[in-house]
Amino acid sequence: MAPGFDGTVLGASPHYWSCGVTGGGTPHWVITTEPGSTHSDRVLLQDGRGTYPWCVKVGTSITDGFVETRFKPLAGREDQAGGVVWRWKNADNYYVARANALENNVSLYYVEGGSRKTIKYIDAPVAPASWHTLRVEFSGTHIAVALDGKLYIELDDSHISGPGAAGVWTKADSVTAFSRFHAGSSN
Repeated sequence: MAPGFDGTVLGASPHYWSCGVTGGGTPHWVITTEPGSTHSDRVLLQDGRGTYPWCVKVGTSITDGFVETRFKPLAGREDQAGGVVWRWKNADNYYVARANALENNVSLYYVEGGSRKTIKYIDAPVAPASWHTLRVEFSGTHIAVALDGKLYIELDDSHISGPGAAGVWTKADSVTAFSRFHAGSSN
């Protein structure tokens, strides 16, 4: 799958993605530019507001594999987060890992029945207005979360199993740019 957003027209919703929100709000996902993102500077930007805005790549169905994004937390008073989702069944059931520039941490959650449940938080440097890479590798119950190449969380959890979509995620009033996205199976 293409890692960037170069094929989508500026100002449009991203092609081959399904975007929405867990909870309430009015998220706004759009292709725009952000200096330093890629050779074309095109990014997927979430600049609306919602409990947990998400955008998943249509056609992904991964049981065991990885998901990775390059993101830049640009603004937000309540939150400045960038995250990835996997084993996404629907808007109310999936795993999410996120990095937060306001809290300087990396977190792992599962969402079940629309309710987000914390698995683990760990302190990590997440500079605001800077590019970061968040990667999750998952196989069976094993989950490993790395930020900027450093492993922060590694554990086993069995809340969400089987195949599901993969994508990106934000929270609350986060204004976050995503410049690359990769997901794939380990099979």
